[in-house]
Amino acid sequence: MDSDAENKEFSSKSSTAAPLAQNASFDDAEVVGQVRDISGLESAKAEQGHAHFNRLGWKRLTVVLIVEAIALGSLSMPAAFATLGMVAGTIVCVGIGLVAIYTSYVIGQVKLAHPEVAHYADVGRLLMGKFGYELVSVMFVLQLTFLVGSHTLTGTIAFLNITNNGACSLVFGVVSAIILLLLAIPPSFAEVAILGYVDFVSIMAAILITMVATGVKSSEAAADWSAWPQPDVTFTSAFIAITNIVFAYSFAICQFSFMDEMHTPKDYVKSIWALGLIEIVVYTLTGALIYAFVGPDVKSPALLSAGSLLSKVAFGIGLPVIFISGSINTTVAARYIHGRMFRNSVTRYINTPKGWTTWLVLITIITIIAWVIAEAIPFFSDLLSISSSLFISGFTFYFPAIMWFMLVKKGAWYERHNWLKSAANAFIFLIGIMVLVGGTYASVDDIVSFPSSA
Repeated sequence: MDSDAENKEFSSKSSTAAPLAQNASFDDAEVVGQVRDISGLESAKAEQGHAHFNRLGWKRLTVVLIVEAIALGSLSMPAAFATLGMVAGTIVCVGIGLVAIYTSYVIGQVKLAHPEVAHYADVGRLLMGKFGYELVSVMFVLQLTFLVGSHTLTGTIAFLNITNNGACSLVFGVVSAIILLLLAIPPSFAEVAILGYVDFVSIMAAILITMVATGVKSSEAAADWSAWPQPDVTFTSAFIAITNIVFAYSFAICQFSFMDEMHTPKDYVKSIWALGLIEIVVYTLTGALIYAFVGPDVKSPALLSAGSLLSKVAFGIGLPVIFISGSINTTVAARYIHGRMFRNSVTRYINTPKGWTTWLVLITIITIIAWVIAEAIPFFSDLLSISSSLFISGFTFYFPAIMWFMLVKKGAWYERHNWLKSAANAFIFLIGIMVLVGGTYASVDDIVSFPSSA
């Protein structure tokens, strides 16, 4: 049970409670109730907490988005290009990137029109009421937990590669989880932005080392890359490749959460374009060049293709991005759950002993679950694929399309000024459904058939 000091609800008529009212759930049944005045200490804590969590400008938002976005996705690109071929790989990579920029723009428009939306889950209520809120909440938390699990798995692979000790995968998995847990302790995204510069330099350096190493090997013996898909490509392998590319553009899931900390939310458009274009360039060059250098035998994650010595160097340099990017997903999930648990309490601001205690317990639970997922699905491409299919298909494609029709569109969908956007959003919705159905089937099929094909 909450203590009396922390369990009092904030009055919507009080100026000190206004920030909380803006960020609280907008379901009348959960906001309206017994209203009591808050103490002077609580008032000070609320104002202090609100100021602490509203410090992001568009430049810092771009850095945080880069931290969350440009990480594991880039490591799966060369293998996806190897399956789809250079032409199809480039088209899919650039095309999905442009779609992701547009859907993120739609998400931002929803946030500006409905400031009370603090996390993606809140949109579920706008679209489908209480059921939608609970459904999207589950998807939101599960996807973020899967992301943390994928970073745990990548950390394990990195440590195994660096040490050449294949007998310690369980130990390295635990070590990776502990590092992710420690980096998730700071609850504010503005604080994570400081690590973002280290994160970005880390992933770019690791990619460049891999490119140089594979390029040198290619100059000694030309790689047999192809402009077209592999002759023996199957539906399963093709969809695994496509969903791996989809995974790379999954930043939309955290956008509401990040924008909720912005002091000028309308500036988000600058961040979206900056991130989207950087991602398209980095992903396309990474996928195309490393595939061209290595050929159809390129590995996933791509750093494994750099050769014995240089792959160790690349993984060592890439450790910051593996853990910093992974930890921010823990923070987003925990911020949502913690805010929901303590909606009308200063505990939600994590600046009291109870707030810090509950925060540490929560991020520990999320990290443990993520570690279990990493142990249960120990195949890098398949883990990314099943995550993309079940969750990113919605957060990046069909949910934003529905948002446009229900929350953003001006006038009827068939009016002349809406024709192009109506067609575009209907197409994006279909993309999401195809990724959901086809990708889920392909992921399960690949995991089930792995022992027989190994």
